Amino acid sequence: MTDQYAADSKDSCQSKDLSERTELAEISSQQENQNASHEPDLIHAVLVQGAASESSAEVHPTEVVSASIPQPPSGSKGEESEPKRGLIRSILRKFAWLISSVFCLVSLIVILAVLTAIPILQLISYGYLLDVSGKLANGSKLRNSLPHFRQMGRIGLAAVAIFLAALPTQALTHLESVANLVNPGSERAVQMRFLAVSTSMLMTLYLLWAWIRGGRLVHYFWPQPIRLLREGWRWRTWHTAPDRLWEFTNCLEIPRYFWLGLRGAMGTLIWLSPSFIIISAFRNGETGLAGLVGFAALLLLGLGLLYVPMLQAHFAAENRFGALFEIRTIRKNFRRAPWAWFVAMVICLIISPIPLYLLKIEATPTEVMWTPCLIFVAFILPGRMATGLALRRARRKSDPTGILARISRNLVRILMPLVIGIYLLFVYLSQNTSWDGLQTWVQQHAILIPVPFLSGV
Repeated sequence: MTDQYAADSKDSCQSKDLSERTELAEISSQQENQNASHEPDLIHAVLVQGAASESSAEVHPTEVVSASIPQPPSGSKGEESEPKRGLIRSILRKFAWLISSVFCLVSLIVILAVLTAIPILQLISYGYLLDVSGKLANGSKLRNSLPHFRQMGRIGLAAVAIFLAALPTQALTHLESVANLVNPGSERAVQMRFLAVSTSMLMTLYLLWAWIRGGRLVHYFWPQPIRLLREGWRWRTWHTAPDRLWEFTNCLEIPRYFWLGLRGAMGTLIWLSPSFIIISAFRNGETGLAGLVGFAALLLLGLGLLYVPMLQAHFAAENRFGALFEIRTIRKNFRRAPWAWFVAMVICLIISPIPLYLLKIEATPTEVMWTPCLIFVAFILPGRMATGLALRRARRKSDPTGILARISRNLVRILMPLVIGIYLLFVYLSQNTSWDGLQTWVQQHAILIPVPFLSGV
């Protein structure tokens, strides 16, 4: 009995010790959990410091606080020069953008001038100019008002590349002709001919390889010879070239500009119909009744010119032929922004077109007709942009009220006949100085195709 009682008491003591240990373990685990809850950023601090082991490392709260505080910059020379490098790169980037934009603008003017010098195709140029004013009238920003601006630069770059690539071939061809003049059929002439053909083929391959990669400036300067040897002989490199050329040509929207220019020219000629009466009246230098009829037609023409530039911008913005005759809408727009209207009309009818009449005194040979067209397009383009900006401003504003708005409208109404009178005076004088004579009445480059002559000599 005694042994049994001793065994039972021993078992009870062991179970009591086990239960006490269990309670102590639970209490210690709860304390650890509480400590862990008071330090939620411990793991984050350990990760920031880059500890390799999560179980063995012990992080104190002071280390956590010091790790969370950002350290001041060290002030080394490399870190001080970094903003300077960024500034220099930004300046160089802006300078490169400026050069690229100027080149694209020059390319655009040259392409439009060449199209203007070609009959029928000149409607494409006229439609493009109308579209510029229409985009601005619809709310487009000034930097986005020239459609296909970058594509025109790429075409201009391709033209320059072709010109430069043809120079070696032309030089070798000239040397061949000289060698044939000195000694016909000589070995020297044969060598020059072989070099000219080889150079021509090499330059053609060089240009094609640059165009197949995108036709940018870097593609002309660096031909990537390793890539050419690796991919130049593969059919997959060249078989997509016709499709890409078609896509590039299609994105220029040439048919749309032609259709826009054709409708715009037809509607403008309707407004210029009094000019035909003036031509008939003054054709034989008659006076009396013919002079009165011509003077009445002149007044009617001046009345139409009060609205035609803005009607053209409205037509291009709406892309409707009937918009060319919506006078009520244009008069409503005039009430909203009379001074913008006045400035646009001064630019469109006086500043831009009048100096160009000096280039109409003597005809230009047909071969170089595009040369004066460069100046005509460069002068007329700002006028188109001015009308688009004025119409955009009028569309954004509400109908003004008050005595100041009424005074502004009436003052502009008084000044506008003066602007039209100055324009018509120069048109009237140009019939005696222009090479085309009386045809200058229907050849008004301010509102029609910006071409100096209907035909060269």
